[in-house]
Amino acid sequence: TQLLVTQAKDLDFYVTNLVQEALILECNLIKKFHPHYNIRLKDDKTFPYLKVSLNEEWPRVYFTRLADEDGGRYFGPFASAKSVRRTLDALKRVFPFRTCTRRITGADPRACLEYYLARCVAPCVGAVTAEEYRRIIDQVVLFLEGRQETVVSQLEDQMWLAADEFNFEKAAHIRDQVQAIGSVIEGQQIAATTTGEEDVIAFVTDRDQAYVQVFFIRSDKLIGRESFVMDGAGSEEPSEIMSGFIKQFYGSAAYVPPLLLLQHPVEDRAEIEEWLSTKRGSRVRTHVPARGSKRSLVKIVADNAEQGRQLTKVKQLAAPSALAEALAEVEKELPGTPSRLEGYDISNIQGREAVGSMVVFDEGRSKPSLYRRFRIRTVTGANDYAMLQEVLRRRFRRLQQGGGDSTSPDVWMVLPDLILIDGGKGQLNAAVDALAEMEIESVPMASLAKDHEEIFLPGKREPVILPGNSPGLQLLQRLRDEAHRFALGYHHKLRRRDAFDSTLDAVPGIGPRRKRALLRQFGSLRAIRDASEEELAAVEGVPPVLARKMKELL
Repeated sequence: TQLLVTQAKDLDFYVTNLVQEALILECNLIKKFHPHYNIRLKDDKTFPYLKVSLNEEWPRVYFTRLADEDGGRYFGPFASAKSVRRTLDALKRVFPFRTCTRRITGADPRACLEYYLARCVAPCVGAVTAEEYRRIIDQVVLFLEGRQETVVSQLEDQMWLAADEFNFEKAAHIRDQVQAIGSVIEGQQIAATTTGEEDVIAFVTDRDQAYVQVFFIRSDKLIGRESFVMDGAGSEEPSEIMSGFIKQFYGSAAYVPPLLLLQHPVEDRAEIEEWLSTKRGSRVRTHVPARGSKRSLVKIVADNAEQGRQLTKVKQLAAPSALAEALAEVEKELPGTPSRLEGYDISNIQGREAVGSMVVFDEGRSKPSLYRRFRIRTVTGANDYAMLQEVLRRRFRRLQQGGGDSTSPDVWMVLPDLILIDGGKGQLNAAVDALAEMEIESVPMASLAKDHEEIFLPGKREPVILPGNSPGLQLLQRLRDEAHRFALGYHHKLRRRDAFDSTLDAVPGIGPRRKRALLRQFGSLRAIRDASEEELAAVEGVPPVLARKMKELL
């Protein structure tokens, strides 16, 4: 708010008669002007909808971005055109409605290909009456409302009627429809108890954006979900973000359920509930569950929001334009032209099972085939600096000796354009000293500290600070985090192996060969403990006497 005040040039205000009018006006102004300091639902001016044109004699079901009060039924808004088309494809597999725009007279000489594929009942050639076609459209509407059981009941009645009339081809076709709907219903079951009609809303934040997930529950089933991104959420409280989303989303929504289950409470709850109730035509409640199945359901939606955030971020960072921008920014802030980046990290517990990792990014993209890991050999005790130096010496010694890798010769023989160390100034200085000893001074280096995301450079006292939404910083963070993940995974693997080995070492008579045989047979120490004497004795090289001793000691 302080920053907004310092940058404001003018002040104006509107007076409205009702709080609801103020809410609607606020939503409209945000959509029109996209003000920088408001929470903004992205692309909310052109939300896609699914329309059933009930105002036409022969209704169609189609994609639209314009929701008018023209007598048609609108479902949405959806997060993207892809979501609408996916829903439309599912409908076409179940219901044979028309999608063409031709004028229906029933006197066309020939039906289109959709009819022969059983995806349309061809009203254009008079193959169906208006009453029969309207029944199909009514079923589509019921399906989209989440009332699939009603549709199934109607179809089963039609199926048995057709069978009684010996119209077995029609009965078989309807049976296939019922089975298709059944598969959809199975896919809508979730591991939580849901009742009635409700929307469940949760979000996670990442810097200036909020990633919102909405689950749509109708007739006790999850009929769909959508993900949305909101800008301008960085400095806002959770209640403000939730209020901003509800006002902007339901200002455009074609349907409002009687209950909204929320992760966080909303500001101006009474006014928002009154506004939503007016839109619905009956009472609407907002509720933040504190326990029970509804709380579990909200947590499921929040977990989905986090997954959506990660997927969205990966897609954004992997886009060619984003990679080019990130590399250009790194080149501007750091020495050299960063085509090949190498990241290094160390993982250990008080010096035990110490390992190092090397990961490679080429033109901003990870190259897992070029990753390498190191088991620390020469350092005893907890000395991360010395361990890092050992890893770098071993990596660049391979370069100096010309020791390529038979599967990937460019792993060791290509000089990186930038070395990034996971750590602060101490780790960076240790890495610089290691390469100086080997008389390798032409490789640019930097380190990235986790606490404040500061970038340290050799010979500079002050770190480089990039904005949190900087593509260059995000690229370096990905490199740093990938090096950490790769080192930690190897460290955990060695710890599990060490736990297995040290426990079996306590059993006299168990050597390396018998360890391998037991591990191949049972897979883990727990499984060996749970095995009977007979099962242990059945392992090649384990006599009954040794099996009995293992059971006693383990």
